[in-house]
Amino acid sequence: MSREVVFIADFFLSDIIGGGEIHNEELISILQAEFGRTVKKAYSHNVNINFLRKHKNSQFIVGNFLGLSTTARNFMQGMDYIIYEHDHKYLKSRNPATYPDFRAPATEIINYEFYKAARAIFCQSGFHKEIVEDNLSLPNIKNSSGNLWPTKILALISSLSEKNKQDRTSIMSSPIKHKNTIDAIRYCEANKYAYDLIPQLAYGEFLQNMSNNQRFVFFPKTPETLSRIVVEARMMNISVVTNSLVGATKEPWYKFKGEELIGHICEMRTRIPKQVSEVLD
Repeated sequence: MSREVVFIADFFLSDIIGGGEIHNEELISILQAEFGRTVKKAYSHNVNINFLRKHKNSQFIVGNFLGLSTTARNFMQGMDYIIYEHDHKYLKSRNPATYPDFRAPATEIINYEFYKAARAIFCQSGFHKEIVEDNLSLPNIKNSSGNLWPTKILALISSLSEKNKQDRTSIMSSPIKHKNTIDAIRYCEANKYAYDLIPQLAYGEFLQNMSNNQRFVFFPKTPETLSRIVVEARMMNISVVTNSLVGATKEPWYKFKGEELIGHICEMRTRIPKQVSEVLD
């Protein structure tokens, strides 16, 4: 029988609807439903020495862990865990774009021993994996080459992929500086593209709005480990104009669009949890 798995994260989908939280929820659900594992959720700020001693015979999946104390991280290095990396928490800045060739000086590396002691570090794309390897030089780094979407959202995306689209461009209107809305606007204006700024909306509503247009423009300023929004655009048969900082664009399945890409994303719902389960075994 498989050991209990404790999934540690700063937030879960019940707290915030973010790409990482959606992925984590699907991973937990599939590990339980299809791989027969018992998975318990634990908020990082609640994980202390007593909690870890109580679960000393468990295995751990560590998602975002900003709330995990240094004491707890040090204690866990003698335990059985993997890290499911959503960004770059081995860097003080969490932004490799601030360093030449994305390689930080040794003084900027943090949590090194915590990453080193993990059974595996799962990255979102080959691009993500390469950056992590360049900074940590560890042998336990793996490429999951994708992300997980709920079946209900994939069904919605499938229906939106069939819509007739107008000759306009969608731009994500984001207050986050590194999402770089301003340069996307400049690009459209320079190329005389009519565009729509899509504000932060409920997930399904955002996809509905984006699917109205033929084109999506996105120029992030920091490396996107995968970029779910770019993959969603491709699944909805939208042309994507972006830069070299999007991890998804470098994966072999990115060449597909529409239903063909949706099929590959559906396959990830088995492949990625299987990768994780095999490492835990």
